[in-house]
Amino acid sequence: QVQLVESGGGLVQAGGSLRLSCAASGGTFSSYAMGWFRQAPGKAREFVAYISRSGISTGYGDSVKGRFTISRDNAKTTMYLQMSSLQPEDTAVYHCARSLGGRYSESANYADWGQGTQVTVSS
Repeated sequence: QVQLVESGGGLVQAGGSLRLSCAASGGTFSSYAMGWFRQAPGKAREFVAYISRSGISTGYGDSVKGRFTISRDNAKTTMYLQMSSLQPEDTAVYHCARSLGGRYSESANYADWGQGTQVTVSS
């Protein structure tokens, strides 16, 4: 069983930056791909970013492409999401999860979800 804990959320002004972390325990971190998703109140869960086991391959949702960067440090068993040029529409709870394979933008292909960290962007 893999446990995932997100951190780094907070309140930031539009145009600002934040870095989220997702610390993993249990399992072998370097053996699975990972992803970030977000969910705003009243909205469906949205794919944000994906990273392969090695970190070489990444993928992004259209709404964050060019502004967010996903990375991982397998030695520290931690994944990151660097967010820049934040906008009010980025306000959501951000969750990390372990990929089970398959299409990486689909939340059904993930397990071991973290509890989430709140990101609020003020205008």
